[in-house]
Amino acid sequence: MSFFRRAAGALAAALCLAILSPALAASAAPLLAFGARIAGDDARTRLIIDFDRKPDFKVHYVANPYRVLIDLPETDFGIKPDELDARGIFSDIRYGTMAEGRSRIVLTASRPVGVVLAEVQEEQGAASYRLVIDTAIVTGEVFQGQMEKQSWQQASAPAGEQPSVILPGGKADGPFVIAVDAGHGGIDNGARGATTKTEEKNVTLAFARELAEALNRLPGTRAILTRDKDEFLSLSQRVQLARSEGANLLISIHADTLKQKDIRGATVYTISDKASDSLAASLAERENLSDQIAGIAFVDEPAEVADILLDLTRRETQAFSINLAESVVGKFKDEVLLINNPHRHAGFRVLTAPDVPSILLELGFLSNKEDEQLLVDPVWQKKVAGLIAKAVEEYRATVVANGG
Repeated sequence: MSFFRRAAGALAAALCLAILSPALAASAAPLLAFGARIAGDDARTRLIIDFDRKPDFKVHYVANPYRVLIDLPETDFGIKPDELDARGIFSDIRYGTMAEGRSRIVLTASRPVGVVLAEVQEEQGAASYRLVIDTAIVTGEVFQGQMEKQSWQQASAPAGEQPSVILPGGKADGPFVIAVDAGHGGIDNGARGATTKTEEKNVTLAFARELAEALNRLPGTRAILTRDKDEFLSLSQRVQLARSEGANLLISIHADTLKQKDIRGATVYTISDKASDSLAASLAERENLSDQIAGIAFVDEPAEVADILLDLTRRETQAFSINLAESVVGKFKDEVLLINNPHRHAGFRVLTAPDVPSILLELGFLSNKEDEQLLVDPVWQKKVAGLIAKAVEEYRATVVANGG
């Protein structure tokens, strides 16, 4: 009988504890993830998961393949399968139990990726909480840096704190970084030379490498290539790769063709909602079709994820872009043939980084015989690259002198 009395007493004590401590009883229950959504493109992607309680979480990176791991306490995933269909950066998304008391979300990407924002947002009245994970592609170097800095004990991303993975718009304590973007690539050949049949993607890559070398010779300067081989990059990927390196400038290199084969000379473009002229409008329209050539359609996203997609360029950034364009035109004068009104503007999507001053440089036109001969000439490329480096040096000195 004493056994039954002890058992009854234990049961009564447990019931009393449950009545007196409902919060303690609730804390032992798993988290409930009851809703999710994902949106973005091949450069930036946002993941949102709704929970019944505030989740603690940690973020880790794993390579081969590139993965972002989100570790959670024990979680019941009441998410509809199609709510987390892989899209944007991610080719596969998995979630479930890892071990007793632990669950995990695994985001697999085909390119290096980093977490821009990881935070928990409280819904009105704390009825529920949402975990927001913003991700973006990064260069292999940045991803490796993330891997080296993390440890399984120190890889957490505290709620409300933005990880120092991606620092767009330049790093105050680092070198002056210029992203050199070789236009086109891979399946997107770009224009073709009228005489030599040279493809624009090869011209731009050769010149980009020459320009990067010239820029790297400047003190306190580091040039990076958005692509260093014959590969396709979407326009938004090019922008994001520059931002992932904390670029202070983006210079996109092109060499187009025109129906009017007598038109020749270099042109420097900055971004504007309204094109400066019909030629600028036509070139911007053609360059912006680059994604469609590879079968990528630009999709308008819901308002809640609009901030991770293409943003309008800030006025301040646009002013810096114009300053750089004018510096390049000034260095080219009497040294490199320029088109009439050489500084023009139009809505080029590759220039849309809101925090990176950007120019698009048309070196010349492959449709013109004289321009084509120069564009494939290594001596000419080296000369022009040197002039651009001087323009960048002048631009940087001006910005520093003005307190920028």
